[in-house]
Amino acid sequence: PSVLDSFALLSGQLNTLNKVLKHEKTPLLRNQVIIPLVLSPDRDEEIMRQTEGRVPVFSHEVVPDHLRTKPDPEVEEQEKQLITDAARISPDVAQKQIQSLNKMCSNLLEKINKEERESESGGLRQNKQTFNPADTNALVAAVAFGKGLSNRRPPGSGGSVQSGQPGAGAIIAGASGMQQVPMSGAPAQQQPMLAGVQMAQAGQPGK
Repeated sequence: PSVLDSFALLSGQLNTLNKVLKHEKTPLLRNQVIIPLVLSPDRDEEIMRQTEGRVPVFSHEVVPDHLRTKPDPEVEEQEKQLITDAARISPDVAQKQIQSLNKMCSNLLEKINKEERESESGGLRQNKQTFNPADTNALVAAVAFGKGLSNRRPPGSGGSVQSGQPGAGAIIAGASGMQQVPMSGAPAQQQPMLAGVQMAQAGQPGK
């Protein structure tokens, strides 16, 4: 009930105000001049709140700008010059200029939209993932820890030759073959010694 009573009171006051403003003896508000009654160089919080922080003070410096109903004399002269120049142009020429300006604006907008689309597509391409994390982790685990590798040895590997030394059998075969090659210019008694050294080395697999 209190809300309805307040609403009824406000509605009645608004109707009375509208009747007063619409009365034939009431002058038009647009023909009235606003005169500042109080000017202060101090900061006014109420004005700050009403102007959303644009006008901190209401002093003699800002009053002519904020209460002006006409532009500056320089701006007024420029507007008169533009109006005079526009009156000299024929309607056909003006229409052509309007069409050319619209065409330029349309081309500019198309270029801007194209740049935006290309930048968005480039960003999507950069963010797109180009690898499979599961495959990468599997490769790293296989190289670092041997995970997933087979434990079978290649066929023909004997027990005397250690795995990981595939050249041991070739060294032994080469050493046995070197025993049968005579050395030119070397004494005959040095050949058995060479053969013995080679046989001793051949008896140590892996060296």
